[in-house]
Amino acid sequence: MMIRKGYLAIALMVVGNVHAADLTRFDNFTPLSGNPAAGSLPESAPFRLSSPAFSQVVLANRSNQNRLVPGSNSGSWDMITTNETGANAGRYLFMPFEAGSAGVQRVDLRDGNYDTRTVTIIAPGTQGFASGDASRWTPWGSYLTAEESWGTGSSKGRLFEVTNATTAGANGGNLVQRSIIPRVSHEGLAFDKDNNLYFIDELNGGSLYRYVSANPGAATGADFFARGQTFVLKVGAGGQSEGNNGPAITGSASWVAITDANGGPLAGISTVLADGTIDGRATADHAAVLGTGYNRPEDLEIQTAPGGRQILYFTTTDSDSDGNSANGRGRIYSLDLASNDVRLAADGGTPDMATGLAVGGTWSNPDNLAIDANGNIYGIEDQDGGRADIWFLQDIDRDGVAEAVGKWASLSTPGAEPTGLYFDPFNPDVAYVNVQHPTSGNDLLVRITAVPEPETSSMVLAGLGLLGATARRRRRA
Repeated sequence: MMIRKGYLAIALMVVGNVHAADLTRFDNFTPLSGNPAAGSLPESAPFRLSSPAFSQVVLANRSNQNRLVPGSNSGSWDMITTNETGANAGRYLFMPFEAGSAGVQRVDLRDGNYDTRTVTIIAPGTQGFASGDASRWTPWGSYLTAEESWGTGSSKGRLFEVTNATTAGANGGNLVQRSIIPRVSHEGLAFDKDNNLYFIDELNGGSLYRYVSANPGAATGADFFARGQTFVLKVGAGGQSEGNNGPAITGSASWVAITDANGGPLAGISTVLADGTIDGRATADHAAVLGTGYNRPEDLEIQTAPGGRQILYFTTTDSDSDGNSANGRGRIYSLDLASNDVRLAADGGTPDMATGLAVGGTWSNPDNLAIDANGNIYGIEDQDGGRADIWFLQDIDRDGVAEAVGKWASLSTPGAEPTGLYFDPFNPDVAYVNVQHPTSGNDLLVRITAVPEPETSSMVLAGLGLLGATARRRRRA
């Protein structure tokens, strides 16, 4: 039976305990308090989850990959995405290895065989690829990743495209550097509705950037990255930095060019490297630019708010107001892409949904971001197992500022952090998350599923039945 969305929304409003027009059940949870002791949960089920309706299962692990093909998997599995468009959309997951010798693996979600579903498509160390972190599907249907490694004299800081990500065999991925993108320490990547590409420089004092392609509707990466201009975010007068005990940097912002319209250097401003590429970090700091510096900006996510307004969220993992991590450390910001207004979305002073009090020191080092089918934002901590949490940002009015935050899941695995949380765009009640660099060395890919509680399902069906009965009575009248 097909249920029209309008009828479903009314039915969900009839049953009071269900969020109106819900597309996912992941935001139906009881906020957690405290943390599991490190190692108290088995690595086969490493997360403490906030709802008895949620379940978890391991889809892949590093030890198994290296057992099958020795040396094929360097570990430290990081950000996750799927093939969001094209043939077999949603079939595969992709993630890079954040290791000194980095690679990329692909997981076939339709393959029921644990031993064959995962394959390394970019062999560790290909083209000197190191510290792979970023992971984003492109509007033209390919896969982007990049290096979280950059500094004076470095040869890294590169953005790469895998042009045959869905079809490559083992070690058969076509890895292409897109050198028009200035070099920085990459992590988050995000495309807005106009196909502008946003990225960050993960540094204590790192900036946010936007690449505007001269061909935003390009059908290939070669065309998208052939010509375009990069800008850096400047809040107010610019040149400021959060530091370890500075206030949040908010307010009206602007985008300042650090390359020309073709992606080449701006005379007297751009710092050009020996190979002709541009140092994004040094150029952002130029006196004529004064890009705003945040304390370890890491991930990016774009939310579409009511009316089609787009809000870009970003984390600053090491920012703090007073240098005292005991009362909370790290922030999540929001940037309205229409008004260029930067706001503080959440930090240690945001109320905890579990207590109503400031979340305080329980909130520490937000790193990754994720967005579910209802548009809710989640922040993932860069902490060791037993302290590493995933937080839900409660923003009912969608203004980019959370009214409260709630602990949605906690990781127990010693030495590990949760990373790459990704909500399946084709199944709103499925999410994926990696358990990265555990003490055991056995990285895991975990699938989390939201299963409806029996009483909730009954209530929804009752609501739909009520609507049907009402409709029948109206037809008879």
